Amino acid sequence: MKNFLESFYNWYRGTIRNPKYRWWLVLGTLAYLFSPIDIAPDFLPIVGWIDDAAITALLVSEVSQIFIDYVKLRQGQQPSEVGDRTAEGNQSVDDTVVEVKAVSVE
Repeated sequence: MKNFLESFYNWYRGTIRNPKYRWWLVLGTLAYLFSPIDIAPDFLPIVGWIDDAAITALLVSEVSQIFIDYVKLRQGQQPSEVGDRTAEGNQSVDDTVVEVKAVSVE
């Protein structure tokens, strides 16, 4: 179950950050939230609301991160720099670590 949730989160996050599919995913998420057809129906008092709360939290967090990146881009900063600077503010650009996932091509 953990792998399923993690893979769903990674798929959702990757898809919502793609400008081509962003609004389709937002509209699909809103349709899921307001639709009576759910994984756990809403007429079940607690269980029915948990999946809606999780999807809502995921949507709000991703849309707010996209908005924060947009604002930083408009101000001239690099997007997704959350937590990259030290308390003294003396970290240089050369200290930044970039992780790259390599795939072999045969």
